Amino acid sequence: MHELDSVLATVPQPLRPGVALHWQRYCEACARDGIEPVAAGWHAALVRVWACSDFVAENCTRTPRLLAGLIAGEALAAPDVPGAIGGRVAAALADCSDEAVLSARLRTLRRREMVRIAWRDLSGAAKLTETLEDLSALADACVDAALTWLYDAASRRHGEPRDERGRAQRLVVLGMGKLGGRELNYSSDIDLIFAFPEHGSTAGPRPLENQEFFLRLAQKLIRVLDALTADGFVFRVDMRLRPFGDSGPLVASFAALETYYQSQGRDWERYAMIKARAMAGDLEAGERLLETLRPFVFRRYLDYGAFESLRNLKAMIAQEVERKGLQDNVKLGPGGIREIEFIGQAFQLIYGGREPPLRVRGIREVLERLADSRRLPEDAVDRLQHAYDCLRRTENRLQAWQDRQTHRLPEDDTGRLRLAFSMGFADWPAFRQTLDAHRSFVAERFAQVFALGREAPVAEGMAALAAVWHETVSREAAAARLAAAGYDHPPAALEALDRLRGSLAYRSMSAHGRERLDRLMPALLREAGNGPQPAVTLARLAQLLEAVARRSVYLALLHEKPVALGQLVALAGASPWIAEQLTRFPVLLDELLNPAVLYAPPGPEALAAEVRQMLSRVPEGDHEAHLLVLRQFKQINVLRVAAADVSGALPLMVVSDHLTAIAETLLHEALVQAWADVTVRHGLPRCVVDGVARTAGFAIIAYGKLGGLELGYGSDLDLVFLHDSAGEEQETDGERPLDNATFFARLAQRLIHVLTAPTGAGVLYEIDTRLRPSGRAGMMVASIDGYAAYQRAGAWTWEHQALVRARPVTGSAAIAERFCALRQEVLARVREPAVLRREVREMREKMREHLGSRNPAAFHLKQDRGGMADIEFIVQYLVLAHTAEEPILVRYTDNVRQLAALEATGILRSADANLLRDAYRQLRRRAHLAKLRDEPATITGDELKPYRDGVERLWQRIMEAED
Repeated sequence: MHELDSVLATVPQPLRPGVALHWQRYCEACARDGIEPVAAGWHAALVRVWACSDFVAENCTRTPRLLAGLIAGEALAAPDVPGAIGGRVAAALADCSDEAVLSARLRTLRRREMVRIAWRDLSGAAKLTETLEDLSALADACVDAALTWLYDAASRRHGEPRDERGRAQRLVVLGMGKLGGRELNYSSDIDLIFAFPEHGSTAGPRPLENQEFFLRLAQKLIRVLDALTADGFVFRVDMRLRPFGDSGPLVASFAALETYYQSQGRDWERYAMIKARAMAGDLEAGERLLETLRPFVFRRYLDYGAFESLRNLKAMIAQEVERKGLQDNVKLGPGGIREIEFIGQAFQLIYGGREPPLRVRGIREVLERLADSRRLPEDAVDRLQHAYDCLRRTENRLQAWQDRQTHRLPEDDTGRLRLAFSMGFADWPAFRQTLDAHRSFVAERFAQVFALGREAPVAEGMAALAAVWHETVSREAAAARLAAAGYDHPPAALEALDRLRGSLAYRSMSAHGRERLDRLMPALLREAGNGPQPAVTLARLAQLLEAVARRSVYLALLHEKPVALGQLVALAGASPWIAEQLTRFPVLLDELLNPAVLYAPPGPEALAAEVRQMLSRVPEGDHEAHLLVLRQFKQINVLRVAAADVSGALPLMVVSDHLTAIAETLLHEALVQAWADVTVRHGLPRCVVDGVARTAGFAIIAYGKLGGLELGYGSDLDLVFLHDSAGEEQETDGERPLDNATFFARLAQRLIHVLTAPTGAGVLYEIDTRLRPSGRAGMMVASIDGYAAYQRAGAWTWEHQALVRARPVTGSAAIAERFCALRQEVLARVREPAVLRREVREMREKMREHLGSRNPAAFHLKQDRGGMADIEFIVQYLVLAHTAEEPILVRYTDNVRQLAALEATGILRSADANLLRDAYRQLRRRAHLAKLRDEPATITGDELKPYRDGVERLWQRIMEAED
């Protein structure tokens, strides 16, 4: 023993006798087998590993050549390379003569691999990721190799199974649970489901129907893996996750599985199928099967019912934990592994249908993606990851002690000390303190995610409102209860409830959907009663509930997440336009979950990053999904702006800045997509100018509100398209070449399609291209040279007025530079003031005549005398009249900064500039409110009259002076 004395001192005293006894027996076995014990360089690792695992020590003692071989092959010093385990399994089974030999060799190999994996884990050489992946790879290789051997043997006896068209059939093995997620623990069962593609029969000397062939094959596979022999077992096999559990068929066809999950699949089976992975047999067919079952697991809509389902499942587990006293179970107990998995998988079930990146199997990767998408805070994910690492390592150390499936913390002092030592702690109290801290955080986070302990739905005041909804009290009593809850007009509120209950959507609801609505309504009635104009708000909410009645997951969202309900009521009360948007596109309800994000619209860089992230989830070539994502991006971000707007968090100018940034982001992405769609078919547009070949560019020029950085809710986009193809050989370089003019015309058509194509999520923007040279009669895409010639010689005064607010927004930087230089040149032209004033005034009078209010008592905020258009025309006239001597006037394209330039250059007096600025802001502010309130852009009476009168006076002084 003297050779171990120095390293034994590194092991706690109570564990040393066991290690010493194992060493004595090991040395005796080495002498018996005629080999030398391991060299001294391995002693430190040996005593640590043997102190923590009787299983490893006993296998090394029983077969000392096992340890010698692992050391000689450097299997303990370095991690396995990918696929190495599969190679060793294949080599071990290469010349198996019968099933008995197959079973024995699998068990011998399993013993070797488990010693190797445990040694590297317990010695600290391997991180958790390596341990879990190696255990999973071992299971994959053993199952697949055993299945292949058994399939070949059965095919020799009965013939190869084929479908009715003569195609060969093979069994598919789905790995479930931790095996499916490649997170197998040390002494875990493996959860399997067996399937085969199609019915048919074998064509051998003893033919069988495919169902019978694969049933016998599956039974033999389970026996080879699971049977306990003198050599032990390979893996315990659990088949209870198959359809109908223990009472269901052991093997099912693909069609039978699809029918079962579509018609009878339960919520817990969706949870289980998240991790399903084709891990043995016909892997290609297995992937097809999983693709077929994907809609069962990941719904196309946001499925907030998953919270309730998983909460119920967890409650059942908790009852079992309580009944069996499993509080110290690191898997099922409070704050255990299962709660971390439930947190991740709840978000997968809810969002996975819409967010493909969440369709991953491993919980650690799920948590990372939840942090990336901000579904969970980064710090919370970091702590969950550390907790998971600690819990899984604890689980493995518990099981590696004697290769037994256990998750319970030891109760004896020696066992506790051993576990603490294996986890790197000096004693049990230090380890337990760390473990309890992790479990406490997990339990707390689980309670937050699943809304455990929130107020009961029948709390004070709620029962009274529930009676109103269920009509269990008289009409008079219901009105009185609503009045007590804060309703300003109870009869109107009751009528809104009547319309909801009388709607076809409500009458068509499933029992489950009505149950969800019944749970929601008391809370919704209370929230609406606490806000301004409760009856009006309730009527808007009732329309939304009617729209989502058949998709009760949204009802589950509002019930599960009180913060979302509160935001919904607040926004619906503040703006009928927002309420209408949420009613048309209920997917936006998800945005109500995070007020910090909802009321803080992102800036241009963050918008670009967000849309790229959303588009990264779209499968390549899925154009419909691409269009849908762009529209959802717009709706989400316009909602954020509107929410911040009605809350008073954003001033008017910033609202327009955000709406403009959203439009520019979408134009850029739409152009990227359209360019890719057209060039993939026709190649790049090339040309040769002065003997130099180059790729021609394309740019989008924004006019109007977008050009002037003054976009509003629902504004259309005034766009002009330019290209810079010139010279010779103007043709694309693809397999289907086009002349460049045709190429750019098709590019513009595709771009407009991306922007305007109607989908289930509406359109992106209405597009107006009439400001291009020659209007509707002109080319859809003008060359920059042709555009320049038109602006210099053929454009009307009103077209130069439009140019005052024009700017490039995306596309070729070279075209943008040329456009800006051309704009400066054209706007700086010397003009006759009297002629210019008359032409601008006449155009404004035509607009006022056709677009102004016909009602003498109403004032149109933009088109009537004293409105926004008057201000814009005054600015445009002054810019066109004076840019020749003051080039700074055209530095910016928005009215407010142009007014500042006119003031700074002395062209406008400060008092006049201030009046126009203030009036313009107030009129635009009122127009924004009209849109949010779903009202026409007109006002009555004396509203804003001082501003209107002031603008009218300036119009008369500046624009109606004698020529």
